[in-house]
Amino acid sequence: MLEILQIPVLEDNYVYLLHEPDSGATAAVDPAVAGPVLEALDARGWQLSHVLNTHHHGDHVGGNLELKAATGCTIVGAAVDRRRIPGIDVALKDGDAFTLGAASARMLEVPGHTSGHVAFWFEDDAALFCGDTLFALGCGRLFEGSAEQMWHSLERLRALPAETKVFCAHEYTQANARFAVTIEPGNAALHERFERVEALRREKRPTVPSCLGEELATNPFLRPESPEIRDGLGLRDAPDVEVFAEIRRRKDGFR
Repeated sequence: MLEILQIPVLEDNYVYLLHEPDSGATAAVDPAVAGPVLEALDARGWQLSHVLNTHHHGDHVGGNLELKAATGCTIVGAAVDRRRIPGIDVALKDGDAFTLGAASARMLEVPGHTSGHVAFWFEDDAALFCGDTLFALGCGRLFEGSAEQMWHSLERLRALPAETKVFCAHEYTQANARFAVTIEPGNAALHERFERVEALRREKRPTVPSCLGEELATNPFLRPESPEIRDGLGLRDAPDVEVFAEIRRRKDGFR
């Protein structure tokens, strides 16, 4: 089983260290900066072997080259985004396997936030590293992709096992929860989760990772079939993607 260490960096980013104890292989997922990653590695006596990048944004790849220079690690990313991932060594395509010692992940292309966004799913560890595609109670903005692309990507992720742990890349849950209750105010599970999120953040504790099953029950971006959401948006008979697109539009303007 992987040992997973969550490292908060910048204002609201998370970098993850994945350590496979049998081989000693260790990967950093979306290292925005190198310093805290190197400190965490040193504190645990781990040697960085890989970097896994979900997309090209600077707050996900900013530490790539410094980590590579310091450790000689192998940088892994999407073939479709090869030109935008600094220092990339291994370029994977949709469905390709990646092995970290005895652990194995499948890379999933999930465009929408960016055109080359990917996620890494470690099935045996029930762990999904999804960058900025799926957040706790939210999803990423559509900077390069369409609503259709993002909805297809979210459909892929919501089809994973409900026990999957969602390791997203930002601590956005509190703001996402405040928006979500305006979209589905009658969802009792959402209100209960909102209270837990507020309590965790008052104590400056992380709300991530979440569980995919909980996201399916409370995250409006995964719930376009909800009659309450559809009625509230005036889209009772619309296709799911149209409902999703309207939720995303409203979130973009939410303050």
